[in-house]
Amino acid sequence: MKQENGLLLAAALIVIALAVSAIHPFDRLTWLMEVMPVLIALPLLAYTYRRFPLTNLLYCLIFIHALILIGGGTYTYARVPVGNWVQDLLSLARNPYDKLGHFWQGLVPALVAKEILLRGKYVSGQKMLAFLSICVAMAISAWYELIEWWAALIMGQGADEFLGTQGDQWDTQSDMWLAFLGATVAMVLLAGLHNRQLRQFEESPGTVEK
Repeated sequence: MKQENGLLLAAALIVIALAVSAIHPFDRLTWLMEVMPVLIALPLLAYTYRRFPLTNLLYCLIFIHALILIGGGTYTYARVPVGNWVQDLLSLARNPYDKLGHFWQGLVPALVAKEILLRGKYVSGQKMLAFLSICVAMAISAWYELIEWWAALIMGQGADEFLGTQGDQWDTQSDMWLAFLGATVAMVLLAGLHNRQLRQFEESPGTVEK
């Protein structure tokens, strides 16, 4: 089973990345908070694989998103080396790595929402499906910003590494804008490939691609 073997390899790589990142992260609490979505999603995806497998495209994007989160947790988003390199290359005022994370935070949830809404037959029209999928992604983005706010209230300055605003007063707004762009890219640019892969579930929703 080609897909299953690929997923096992991907899961193993994520576990290895988590283990390596946990050895000496910049800030232990920040690492835990940043990788928590991975720690939740990995067992959840394993549990639902037989009953509700996802498309290969979505599994690949989830894998990339997990690595982005792990990288941000290891260094904190303001200190990820590749972000520093882009900052220097483009003469930016801040490390932009967190914006990559928020772009993916819109892209992946939008595709997850689309698969659930379409395969569960909750929505049939393509335009309404895309609209609601983007709405779900934006709701998740908004809730993440609320979590950051609550963390700031509870932890005070101890939450600075988790928030990663880098002095940007519009950080929250730009985060949500990037999530919107990610969700829109998912619905527009990836629609053709995603729809072709979704057809495998039209007759047998629980069938895993071999």
